[in-house]
Amino acid sequence: MITVFVLYLVVVMGLAIWSAMRSKTNSDFILGGRKISGVSLALSERATGESAWLLLGLTGEAYALGFQSIWVAIGCVAGILFIWIVMSGPLRRETERTGALTIPSLISRKFPGTEKPIGILSGIIVIFFFLFYIAAQFKGAGDVFERTFGLSPLWGMIIGSLVVVVYTSFGGFMAVVATDVFQAILMIFTLIALPVILLLVMASYNVDFARNLHAAGEGYASLTGGLSGSTAALAVVNGLCWAFGYTGQPQLLSRMMALKNEKDVKRAIWVAVCWTLIAYVGAILIGITGKVMITSAQIPGLPSQLKDAEQILPMLTVTLINPILAGVLLSGVVSAMMSTASSELIICSSSMSEDIYGNVVKKRMTDKRMISFNQILTLSVGVFAFLVILVIPDTIFRLVSYSWAGIGSSFGPALLLLLFWKRFSRAGVFASLIFGSLSAVAWKEWILPRTHISEILGSFIISFIMAVLFSLIFPEKKNGSY
Repeated sequence: MITVFVLYLVVVMGLAIWSAMRSKTNSDFILGGRKISGVSLALSERATGESAWLLLGLTGEAYALGFQSIWVAIGCVAGILFIWIVMSGPLRRETERTGALTIPSLISRKFPGTEKPIGILSGIIVIFFFLFYIAAQFKGAGDVFERTFGLSPLWGMIIGSLVVVVYTSFGGFMAVVATDVFQAILMIFTLIALPVILLLVMASYNVDFARNLHAAGEGYASLTGGLSGSTAALAVVNGLCWAFGYTGQPQLLSRMMALKNEKDVKRAIWVAVCWTLIAYVGAILIGITGKVMITSAQIPGLPSQLKDAEQILPMLTVTLINPILAGVLLSGVVSAMMSTASSELIICSSSMSEDIYGNVVKKRMTDKRMISFNQILTLSVGVFAFLVILVIPDTIFRLVSYSWAGIGSSFGPALLLLLFWKRFSRAGVFASLIFGSLSAVAWKEWILPRTHISEILGSFIISFIMAVLFSLIFPEKKNGSY
């Protein structure tokens, strides 16, 4: 198993070095110079979007909650389909028209004169929330290395974070996309092969799936977790509302910005949709099947219970599968962490260099110096994210949920209104960014514990309403001002 992991890391680093040789300008480092195929960008977006959250977080959620977790999966799939089918074309065309390299610069160039305030505010929001997101990926690495090799979670996080920070700093966007394609293939292999293997193992031990599913706990086989009335409706809505967050995630939307033409858009949509549907079915199956197998107590080697639900995938893989194949499957889990963390590192460094530094310092660096500057920023963000997970230990699912709400609620309403509403104004942009970020923090800390309404839903609705309201109160004039 160790040999397979080492081989995996060698391939990843080799791809990063090869890609880095093609990165000549700052545009290449941040957005690939718009030279990358639609299929590659679609696979990269999917590998980035489905982080350790999918292979550890969602499988763990399915293991713990049962069929109720399906609503989260449906919400995520709906969000993915929406951004690819509805947003990717307009976003690509707007990027081509403005020449923007980041989501904040795309927004600010629509409203001349706002580049500095929007850039700085956006950069601060991206960096704050993405530190939690990146930290969740490092925690995923720690969990996998602990279960697989018996390493302490700390050393697992150190190894995982070190590899991803090094190859991201070295090659930028091109290196990230090249490694993402390889990692997306590994991830989907894991999500197809492991459920099939688990079902075969159950069949070989004559495990009664239906009986043990109902024995797994009260409400486990229910789509509402045994809840009824308004409480059940709230559980469903909280799951479905994950769709909102996809509309404002820079690490995903940057792939659409990098698309070369409409032909590539169509190809990318098909690849992204097919990959997503297969992946989410696989993740839910792994969690629920794992619960059934443990409940049955018929399969040797499995524990009677699991302390950490997010360990279900690596535990099943290490316990039931041949070490070589297990190494391949677990490489898919590490791939999920690395692909997402690398993209978020690029987004953070580009926000700092393009949206903050570029708007504060008027004198521009040469492309060579700018690439070096971005590499230093990428390394710095990785270090800070590592410190975050040491100071704020939490589950991968909750860390990602918090980051998802903050980023999605800040940029989602702004981008939707920018692309599809002609009356959207600069005042609406600031309202979306400010109310989206602040309401996400306030909702999680004070409102969520009292109402149990997801911070993703609450903050997105507040941000969207305020963006529309401020646009109507302070409309754009013909000369592009209030």
